[in-house]
Amino acid sequence: MKKLAYLKVVTVLAVFSFTTQTKAQDLKIAVDTTVVTNHTATINNTKLTYKATTGTQPVWDKQDNVVATLFYTYYKRTNVSKGEERPLVISFNGGPGSASVWMHIAYTGPKILNIDDEGYPVQPYGIKDNPYSILDVADIVYVNPVNTGYSRMVAQKDGKMPDRKQFFGINADIKYLAAWVNTFVTRNNRWQSPKYIIGESYGGTRVSGLALELQESQWMYLNGVIMVSPADYKIYNADGPLSSGINLPYFTAAAWHHKMLPTALQQKDLLEVLPEVEQYTIDKLMPAIARGGFITDAEKQDVAEKMAYYSGMSKKAILDHNLMVPTSFFWKDLLRNKSGHTIGRLDSRYLGIDKMAAGTKPDYNAEITSWLHSFTPAINFYLREHLNFKTDLKYNMFGSVHPWDNSNNNVREGLRKAMAENPYLKVLYQTGYYDGATTYFTSKYSMWQTDPSGKLKDRFTFKGYRSGHMMYLRKEDLKSANQDIRAFIKNSAANGKAAKY
Repeated sequence: MKKLAYLKVVTVLAVFSFTTQTKAQDLKIAVDTTVVTNHTATINNTKLTYKATTGTQPVWDKQDNVVATLFYTYYKRTNVSKGEERPLVISFNGGPGSASVWMHIAYTGPKILNIDDEGYPVQPYGIKDNPYSILDVADIVYVNPVNTGYSRMVAQKDGKMPDRKQFFGINADIKYLAAWVNTFVTRNNRWQSPKYIIGESYGGTRVSGLALELQESQWMYLNGVIMVSPADYKIYNADGPLSSGINLPYFTAAAWHHKMLPTALQQKDLLEVLPEVEQYTIDKLMPAIARGGFITDAEKQDVAEKMAYYSGMSKKAILDHNLMVPTSFFWKDLLRNKSGHTIGRLDSRYLGIDKMAAGTKPDYNAEITSWLHSFTPAINFYLREHLNFKTDLKYNMFGSVHPWDNSNNNVREGLRKAMAENPYLKVLYQTGYYDGATTYFTSKYSMWQTDPSGKLKDRFTFKGYRSGHMMYLRKEDLKSANQDIRAFIKNSAANGKAAKY
C-alpha cells in the first residue's frame, strides 16, 4: 500500500489488515489503527486527566510501500491549555530487540507494576497507579521497534517479507525510527512541543544516533536526550585496559551492597568509597593493565592486592586473570564462599542458585527471570483490559532482530555534533551503581569522551542510583529518578531564550 494522505490511509485500514511475519500461525494486524481510552490520575500531588492512545503506525520504504507497522502507546494530558505546546517525551527501550515495556509500566508512565518496594514480583500480577510519573509535566509516547511488542514487518504484494537489513542494524534502526517519529509528531500536532528522547540500555545507543538523524534528516531539533543505563559499544569492544579496567568501580559497589568489602570500606557510605576507586581505576589500574605481561612482578602484586581490597575477590583469582577479571566470573565468584549464591548481571542485588558452586559464570541471569516474572503478565493484561487494545498476536518482550549490523557506529560523535549544532540540546545520564552490564562508570567515561573539547560539559548531567539497570524498580529510586527527569525538562526549557551561542 502506498503512502497516502493520512485520512485516506486510516479509512482504508479500518477495513483491511496486512499479514505480518509469524512462525506458528497466520495472524493479521491492522498496520494503521488507534484505540483511545480516557483516564484520571493523581501524579506528583496533582490531579489530572489524560487520554491514552494505543495503536499501530506504518513504516514506509523509499517507494512509499508499507514495510512494517510499529505499535505504540501515547499518553496525553487533557486538563491543560495549549496541550500542543507541552513537552513530548519519546521513549525507547533497548536490546536491540526489546519491547518498550520496561520504562512504560515501571518508570515514567501513569501505571507501574505490582511489585514490592525493592522491585521483586508479588502476586496477583498486574499494575497500580504511579504517583511519580512525569505525565504531569510532559506527554509520553512509547515506541516498539520492528519485531518487538506488537510491531511487525509487513508482507509485500508478492507475499515476500521486506529485507531485514532496512531495520536491524545501528544505522538502519536510527533511520527508519526517525522517519516514524516525524510522522507521529505531524499526525499528533506536536511540532510546537519541546521534544525529548529517552532510551534505556541499547536505547542509549539508539537515542544518541537519533538526536543527529532527527536534526539533519527530519529537521527536528530536540531539547533533551535522556539515557537510562546506556550501552556504549565503543567501550565494550575496546581493548583490555579500557573494557576490563573500567569495571572496578562497579565491582566495589556490588561488593559493598553484599557486605564483602574490608571493614575500612564497608563502614563508609557507598558514595564516599566510589570516588576513591574511580580515581584508582583511571590513574593506576588502566595503566597497569596497559603494560600487559611487561609489568613488574612487584607492581602486579600491588595492583592485585588493591583490586582485591576494592572488589571483595581474592588476590589469587585476580592474579589468575592477569588483572582482567571478567564480569561473569565476578557474578559467579563474589558470594561463592559465603552463601554460594550468584549475583545478577543487570542488577547485582538479585541472587541466583546454580547447579554447582564450581564454574566461571552463572547458569542464568537472576534479575531477568525476576523481571519477566512480573512484566510479562502485567503488560499483556494492561494493554488488553485497561487500554482496550485486543489482538491474538503475541506481545514480544524480546523479538528476533538478528543478525544485527553493528558496523559504522558513530552515535557518540553524532550526539556531540547534534549538541554543537543545537544550543538548546542537553543530555541527562541515569544509571544504577549495581548494574554489571552497562556500568555506571562506563556511562561516566562515555559522557567524558562525547565532548573531548570540554566546551559542552555544562550541558551534561549525571545521576546515579542505589540499584541496578532498571533503577526505577526500587521505589525510592523510582521517585527520585522521575524527579530528576522533571528537573531536567524544566532546566532544558528555552524560557524565551534564543538558540545561539
